[in-house]
Amino acid sequence: MADQVAAMCDQLIKAVNVMMDAETNQIYRLEALQFFEEFKESNTFCVPCGIQLADKSQPAVVRHFGLQILEHVIKFRWNNMQQQEKVQLKECAMQLLLKGTHSILEEESHIKDALSRIIVEMIKREWPQNWPDMLKEMEALTSEGEAQTELVMLILLRLAEDVITFQTLPTQRRRDIQQTLTQNMESIFSFLMAILQLNVEDYRKLKGSPGNELQARAHCRVAVATLNTLAGYIDWVSLVYITTGNCQLLEMLCLLLSEPELQLEAAECLLIAISRKGKLEDRKPFMLLFDDVAMHCILSAAQSADELALCKKPSESQVMDVVEQRYIFLKRLCQVLCALGGQLCSLVGSDVEVDVPANLSKYMEALLAFTTHSSQFLKSSTLATWGALFRHETLSKVSVVVEMTVKYLRASMTNLVKTGFPSRDDNPSCQYSRVDFDSDEDFNSFFISFRAQQGEVLRIACRIVPLEAFQIAAEWLQYQVASPIDIGDTTSKTAEGLCSILSPSVVQWDAMTVFMECMAAQIFKSLEEEKLPIDQSMELLQAVLNYDTRDPLILSCVLTNVSALFPFVIHRPQFLSQVLFKLFNAITFEVGQDNKVPRTRAVKNVRRHACSSIIKICRDYPQFILPCFDVFYNHMKKLFSSDPTLTHMEKCSLMEALVLISNQFKDFAKQKAFLDELMASVLTEWTSDEMRRVLWDPVTFLSFVGADQVVTTQSTDTDKASLNRGRLSFCLYAILGMVKRARWPADLEEAKAGGFVVGYTPTGAPIFRNPCTAQFMVMLPNLLALIRTQNSLFLAENMARLSETFSGAHEMMDAEKNMVLGLTQHLLDAYDSPLYRTNLERMQGFFSLLYENCFHVLGNAGVSLQQEFYTIESLAEELARSVFISLDHVPDHRLRPMIRVFLRQLVLSCPQEYFESLLCPLLGPLFAYMQQRLNVKWQVINQRTSVNGDDEEEVVCQENQVTQEMLEEQLVRLLTREMMDFLTVSFISRKAHETTANKEEIDEEDMMMDSALLPFPAQPTAELTELGKCLLKHDNIYMSLLTLSFTSLSWKDTSNCHRTASIVCWTLLRQVIGGNLLPEAVTWFYTSVLRGLQVHGQHEVCNSTLSQLAMLIYENLRPRFIELRAVMTQIPNISVEALDQYDHRLMDPTAQKVGEKKRKDQFRKLIAGTVGKALCEQFRKEVHIRNLPSLFKKQKPDKDTLNSEALGLAALFSPENNDL
Repeated sequence: MADQVAAMCDQLIKAVNVMMDAETNQIYRLEALQFFEEFKESNTFCVPCGIQLADKSQPAVVRHFGLQILEHVIKFRWNNMQQQEKVQLKECAMQLLLKGTHSILEEESHIKDALSRIIVEMIKREWPQNWPDMLKEMEALTSEGEAQTELVMLILLRLAEDVITFQTLPTQRRRDIQQTLTQNMESIFSFLMAILQLNVEDYRKLKGSPGNELQARAHCRVAVATLNTLAGYIDWVSLVYITTGNCQLLEMLCLLLSEPELQLEAAECLLIAISRKGKLEDRKPFMLLFDDVAMHCILSAAQSADELALCKKPSESQVMDVVEQRYIFLKRLCQVLCALGGQLCSLVGSDVEVDVPANLSKYMEALLAFTTHSSQFLKSSTLATWGALFRHETLSKVSVVVEMTVKYLRASMTNLVKTGFPSRDDNPSCQYSRVDFDSDEDFNSFFISFRAQQGEVLRIACRIVPLEAFQIAAEWLQYQVASPIDIGDTTSKTAEGLCSILSPSVVQWDAMTVFMECMAAQIFKSLEEEKLPIDQSMELLQAVLNYDTRDPLILSCVLTNVSALFPFVIHRPQFLSQVLFKLFNAITFEVGQDNKVPRTRAVKNVRRHACSSIIKICRDYPQFILPCFDVFYNHMKKLFSSDPTLTHMEKCSLMEALVLISNQFKDFAKQKAFLDELMASVLTEWTSDEMRRVLWDPVTFLSFVGADQVVTTQSTDTDKASLNRGRLSFCLYAILGMVKRARWPADLEEAKAGGFVVGYTPTGAPIFRNPCTAQFMVMLPNLLALIRTQNSLFLAENMARLSETFSGAHEMMDAEKNMVLGLTQHLLDAYDSPLYRTNLERMQGFFSLLYENCFHVLGNAGVSLQQEFYTIESLAEELARSVFISLDHVPDHRLRPMIRVFLRQLVLSCPQEYFESLLCPLLGPLFAYMQQRLNVKWQVINQRTSVNGDDEEEVVCQENQVTQEMLEEQLVRLLTREMMDFLTVSFISRKAHETTANKEEIDEEDMMMDSALLPFPAQPTAELTELGKCLLKHDNIYMSLLTLSFTSLSWKDTSNCHRTASIVCWTLLRQVIGGNLLPEAVTWFYTSVLRGLQVHGQHEVCNSTLSQLAMLIYENLRPRFIELRAVMTQIPNISVEALDQYDHRLMDPTAQKVGEKKRKDQFRKLIAGTVGKALCEQFRKEVHIRNLPSLFKKQKPDKDTLNSEALGLAALFSPENNDL
């Protein structure tokens, strides 16, 4: 036999060398791999060969394969091995631990890892029942030397990871091992602490002494391994072990922060410990870390790490580089401080009576040091802690925190500035960004969220010290106004001498503007009127109004400052005209004299910004602006007649602002007369015979907008078509502005006095009239005709009419595609590029905006006109003939705005009395149609993803095609979510869930014990809305809702599945379970949920909600429908006996009932066969770990207690269990 083993080992070594040799031919490599795999699976010499190959005389790569063979045997053959073979293998493995490795510094880490895995796999199968002395044997091994000690640490760590963190073994085995670990935790912790202390002391003694460097490194390696193992236990053990002995462990970890070789692992341990939740009483000892000694350790470690975090590049003496190891340590220390702040906020002011630490200022200074560090990542890490401190009821009033708030505001002046792009070198933070971010786009998206968080914290800080915040903002604004513009090295691509988005002046103005907005928003909430710094704010406003710049990016910031300071103008009305003058000037802003050059996005943004500011002022302060109405109106007329460069959107914005002010007339007749005058030209244009012909006929429409023309050079035709498109856009924008903004007075008495109330409903609610209704009614027929025409543009014959230039006119614009696919645009391009680059893009933009605006008008009509809109004669038929016509041809990206912008508003604004006459006739066919449409689309996606082999290679060879398929799939996903969201808000009203005990105080040990399976979510508490109850009376519509909801569970969109299963499905089905449901329908509902489990069951969140839904259906409907049992029997690997038992308990009122949790677990086991596997799991070989006789089973009291107890003990101590 020895000869056979030796021969086989030779073959295996050859196979390993062939596999690992880079020069090997691929065919030979595959043959060698196949030989090796077949050997592992079936050869009887696995154990002797594995042991021989693992011998330390072999090369490392061969030894690793030998250890892999042994691990495979334990994982997949253990259950079939004889007891003697198991004992023999265990002895051999222990020998390998004892003598099978080189010294700790020589041995390869992958060999150590493989060896520890073998021992852990045996422990998972045999400990504690059949290997009671395992911990003692491990302890004994540590006395054999550093290499063995390190291996023991790796074993203990891997055991904790497999059992607690990854939970890779059956529940009973996991519980047995975890409870045994918990019982022995005191000795395990003492053992780990002793090893750590011993090796740290030896390392410190030897590290400086000549000749002992290797021994010192060996002790250091053991200490590192011990700290890593501690980290694996600190996360879940009882807090008592962490805080025992007056926080001895934490004290030791703090002292180790000064050891460069051990500090990172020590910081990891400290972070895990301080981040622990649990009962507040148990966390109280953490406050010891605010003592001088601990705080000094943390601060001095941070200081020295910061000094060493940068070093000069060897090649370039001036260029600094980040030392990653030190920088990672700095990050950990920052997290430690933040976690400490979290504990402080939880404990101070709570029931456990913890005082504010005496040296809180030292802690705050440390936190501020990280907040002012050059690294943007470190700055961002501290924000949540600052927010918690500033929000805290007790701490925010402490003088130290109040003083620090001002320092924080000063620090924000630097932190808000957008610098640190990895590709640049204009700031110290750039070198850190190169470590943290892959690209400028990556940094940019980080900074957007970083700034949003900063804004949130700033607003809270401004509430604590409002006047100081105002002072800082004022100084900063005055400084910016006085500073000359610095263009920097990245100038605008489109105009000489202008800033780009990265120019120093722009980033400073931008940061200051954010600060000003945050401060101004809070000062009015925090101070009484008489304390407001009004005179000083008017000085600031005057400075901003006088500031003149031709740079669009800076002017945009200036306008934001004007808007931010405007609330102060209420107290000094004499400044109003100057503000309006500044804004009106900005509306007509141009960079140069030549208006023919295409405007950049930055210029368009300024003009749009000015329009938005005027609308915002008129919306928020209409009463204040009312005296200027005539001046405003006259100025607008003058602008319209004298400035040909005004875009349609800009004109309509000014009209919209006037409509907002006109609401303050509070006189129906006067406001109607004004609207008639304002909209006269629009009404004439929109209802003209020419426009009627255009809007009612697709062929004329395409010709009118120029989509059927081939464009080569700028011809008069295209100019005319461009003007025509402008006429259409202007009319729609104007109608939208009127419908969106015209309102009756909010006060009922004022509405009555102004003639807005025309009657009362039977319930006594007033019926209002809107001054814009008459005009809207005249315009509505052509609006509906335009929607109908636009839908019919997608018909084949109309698509064929598009010219070669505009064949892609109905496709999404590139920017929209990128948004759907989650791709970012380059930062500079976003501001420097013209808005539309090509004729095709102009046409795409026109069609897209026209389509959306039609639905914006219709959606706002319901909100604004209410009764007057919903009582339009034959409205349902008119909408069906326009909005819902030719939907089969309308692409997904066009359907989304229809649902979001129009249908949602229509439903949410609809008075109850029109549900039957208007909504039922529209929504019934719509839901049936959308269910069928989406189902077909998802089937196509499923077929596409299940294509195999060569076909797939063919399919994906074209990159464009792949991108197109990804885009289509993502659009189907977004349309599905849009539709299901619409269904949810329309028909489901959710009750607020009652929160139970403080989440932080959940006993962690209980949580760890039961977390193998996520608990089911609570039963849905949603009810139907009034509209839902109305549709319940219409069987066919309600069935469409049910069909859509249950079908969507198996579409490949986990977020939709989770949302629909948890909120929608049971809420809808519960209403009809008492009715006349057909057995086929019930079976279909149930199989739909099981199908959902097959598709999404691999995701724990979906698995949980779908299992809950399946159980609700089964338990509520099984008593009436025996067909559900037939469905259950078809589930693969179901235990019919367990099913019978479950059914018996469910059906038999006299049967003994079990607790809800146990019932849920039983049901989950029954349907486990339906749960689909992730692709990575599908071809993995199953590992089966047998349960051993349970050590901790809670025995139910029995009459024959003595006998049952004897049986339990006999089983536990039976001879066959003690062989190991």
